[in-house]
Amino acid sequence: MSDKINLLVIDDDDINIFIIKKIVEKTGYEAQMIAKTNGQLAIDYLKELKESQLPLPQLILIDINMPVLNGWEFLEAYEKLGIQSDIDMYMLSSSVYENDIEKAKTYKTVKGFISKPLSIERLIELFEGKNIEPIQF
Repeated sequence: MSDKINLLVIDDDDINIFIIKKIVEKTGYEAQMIAKTNGQLAIDYLKELKESQLPLPQLILIDINMPVLNGWEFLEAYEKLGIQSDIDMYMLSSSVYENDIEKAKTYKTVKGFISKPLSIERLIELFEGKNIEPIQF
C-alpha cells in the first residue's frame, strides 16, 4: 500500500487544472499532481518517465477536447507506448454526448467516464481504488 498517489491530469483549461488541484488538496490524501495541457505533452512525459525508470502515474484524468493531441488521440498513442503498468485512466469531460461515453468503453485502458466538474467525493473514490491511505493527522 502506497501512502502517496501520483496523479496526471491532461487538460488544456488552466481553470480546470486549478480546480482539480484544489480538490486534490481537500481530499485529505497526499498526492503529487502533474498537469499537461495536451495529449502530446502527456505522451512525452510518460515516455520520459518510462525511459528513466521513474514511477508512473497511478491515476490519469484525460480531457477529450484539447489542441495538438486530443483525449482519444492520446489513448491511441498511449497504447503504442507498451507501458505495462496498473494505471487507472478516466475520461474527464464536459461532453454530454452518449457516443463519447460509449467510445470511452472501447478502450481497455479506460476505467470510466467522469462528467465535469470533478467532485471531492468522486476523487476520493478514485484514490481509495488505488489503496491509498488518507493523511493521518
